[in-house]
This record gives sequence, C-alpha cells and structure tokens, in this order.
Amino acid sequence: MAEHASESGHWYTKSGEPRYTVVGKNGKERPTTLRDARKEGWVPGATLIIKCAAAPGLQAWIIDQHLLACLTTERRIDESEADFIARLKRDAGEQAKKAADRGTTIHAWVQDGFEGGKLSAEAYKYYISAKNTLENAFNADIKWVCEQTFPGDKYSGKVDLHNDKYVIDIKTTEKDIGTLKTWHEQAMQLAAYEQGLGGAKRECGILYINTLTADSILIMIPHDEIETGGKCFNALVDYWRAKNKII
Repeated sequence: MAEHASESGHWYTKSGEPRYTVVGKNGKERPTTLRDARKEGWVPGATLIIKCAAAPGLQAWIIDQHLLACLTTERRIDESEADFIARLKRDAGEQAKKAADRGTTIHAWVQDGFEGGKLSAEAYKYYISAKNTLENAFNADIKWVCEQTFPGDKYSGKVDLHNDKYVIDIKTTEKDIGTLKTWHEQAMQLAAYEQGLGGAKRECGILYINTLTADSILIMIPHDEIETGGKCFNALVDYWRAKNKII
C-alpha cells in the first residue's frame, strides 16, 4: 500500500520534502513540533495554517461525535461528573481517530489504484468508484499525478490528485453523498495547493468518497470561490507566521 498520511500538523522542507517525524534525544521517532521546525527552517503544511480559521463543517461533525457518545455511554455508579465528561470526550476522540484512520486507508487505496498498484477486492471498490466518478465528470480517462508535494518558502503540502488542468482533493465521509456540499476551508486548501503548484488557474474540486458504501461524488468549486479562498489563505499565512513568531 502506498504511504499516505494525513497532512494535518505536518511539516516540510522548503523544497517540499516531508518532515513528519524527527528522532528525539532518546533515539526514538516522534512527531515534528513547531520547535523542531523553527530550528530546521521547515514550513507548515497548508492544512495546519488553515486550522487558524473556523471550520463549521468540521465543528458540526465533532459536536455530533460528542452527542453520540452521550447517547451511547452510561454514567457509572458513583462516577463524578468530571470523570464522566472526561470519559465521554475520550470515547468521542476514539471515534474521530477511527474515522481518520479509515479515511487515510481509503486515500492510500485510491492512490495505489491510480499508480497501478495491486489492490484487494475491497480496495479496488473504492478506487474504481473514484476513477469512474472523475471519468464521468470530465468525460475522459485522464492521467493524474498522485500525492505530489511542492516547494515553498512559507508553506507546502501534498496534493491528492492533479494534472495541468485540475486539482482534486479527496475527502472521506459517512454521510449520504447526495447531501454533501463544499466549505470555505476547502476552497482555501485547494487555492493553497493551486498556488503551490504554480498558479496555473486549474479547475479545483472535492472528490467525496463514502467510507461505508464506496459511493463517490465530485463537486467542483467555482473560480471566484477559489480566488477568494486564496486571498483568505494568504492572509492566514501572515497571521500564522506572526502568531508563531516566524518572520
């Protein structure tokens, strides 16, 4: 399976090489921190910068996970309110981690498929759904570059799928794909990637894949929304650098 890690919180060299982890003083590998990045002159992933802004869709999902935890978890006898709340938060966090891990796996399956890798029957189901959705949307069997990073003095990132005409980001969900829409933070992310790839005015879109059914849908984001997203993202870059005292 191709290596595919969630970009959130990740760091890169200015030439675009991932630096997700470092070896600590104890000789063990650990996630890269802001202190490490400052020391080495590394830059943040685009999604780390975007986290500075509100994400209504993500926040609504997080609230739903906590509400579900409340509905499915019984309070223990003599358990304090503080302990019960802490346990609910842990349960909601575990569900979020499972969803994130499943999303990472599906991303890797789709990447393997586009790169000609050997897929299991389950993995192929997700890949072929994504491939067919893209082909139907663009009325062509298009060649895609998968998981490419780009150089940058202020940020970098790893683009799920792109070519000379399109930039596509893959999102996984358990929701009915017919109910989905795009969000402002997604326009910022795509604008950041499009800029990082050279700013060729590519068309940008979100490919949603249902983690339970493998159904998929492509939603393209209009150019004016991408342009607005780019302006907002660039403002967040300046905010993030000022906040973290990186000049």
